Amino acid sequence: MALLTVQRDRGRTTVHPQSRRRPGWKRYRNRTFYFFIAPWLLGFLLLTVIPFAFALIVSFTSFDGFSAWRWIGFKNYIDLVHDTNTLYSLGRTLLFVVITIPITIIGGLGLAVLVDRKLPGINLFRSAFYLPSVMPIVAAAIVWRSIFSRDTGLINAFLSIFQGPLINWLVDPTAFWAVIVMWLWGMGGGMLTALAGLKGISPELKEASRIDGANAWQSFRHVTLPLLTPIIFFQVITSFIGTIQILMQPLLLAATNLNAVGYIPRGNYFYMVHVYAQFFYFQRFGYGAALLWVLFLVILLITLIVFRSGVGWVYYEVER
Repeated sequence: MALLTVQRDRGRTTVHPQSRRRPGWKRYRNRTFYFFIAPWLLGFLLLTVIPFAFALIVSFTSFDGFSAWRWIGFKNYIDLVHDTNTLYSLGRTLLFVVITIPITIIGGLGLAVLVDRKLPGINLFRSAFYLPSVMPIVAAAIVWRSIFSRDTGLINAFLSIFQGPLINWLVDPTAFWAVIVMWLWGMGGGMLTALAGLKGISPELKEASRIDGANAWQSFRHVTLPLLTPIIFFQVITSFIGTIQILMQPLLLAATNLNAVGYIPRGNYFYMVHVYAQFFYFQRFGYGAALLWVLFLVILLITLIVFRSGVGWVYYEVER
């Protein structure tokens, strides 16, 4: 409600409206800010900073979980360079990454384009494609062990119809491809991310391309795909970080006893499986910590390279 002020000047009376002054915002103290971020800050310190520092210190020792710590300097890092199992597991992991990431991103985008339609029951198909990505990994491993089983598996049952040979899919040389199939089964998460990106593209842009004479492929190639490059960039980063740390799939497909590292096929001896063996099978905590720090540096390096390359192929509607 406005107030009125009366001004008298040479016998004339003028009435001016006067706005009510609003009270200013009360300034919070600095400790209020720290009080609200304290839960996150405490979790970050206890669950990230301290474990990182502890693992770094352990990597310079010969700690085995029982005996006293003995400082050995960079010996663990020198040993892993000459360790054939380390180099082999890193190579198998990078091969797995190179194969699965493009298929995951392209397949997820293809599924997103497929379900980005206004059709009856389309939500049912979206849920069916997305459901495997949220299934517990143990349950998924049980399902795929039954599918890949030599005697009772569905794949061999199908091959037997055509008089095909019974294949033991969970041993070399097919075990590696069994893990890839199980991993790609969960590409519904990438489909959901790509679908969100497709929903964010203005329909007017696609309509304008059709008016200019572009067909469906040209519209997708020159309009939709460039606008999806931030989504693809995000998927490349997150897929790489998740894929290079694969551990549970080869363990669960290989043996029911997770301590039986020796039962894992050589083709599925990934880097994190090697780390797992050093920690829980050989009790080499110092060497395992050094392996984890090397993995962290590899992830950091490749992530920075991808970020650097994104300047040339990632399109942002708003310039950074």
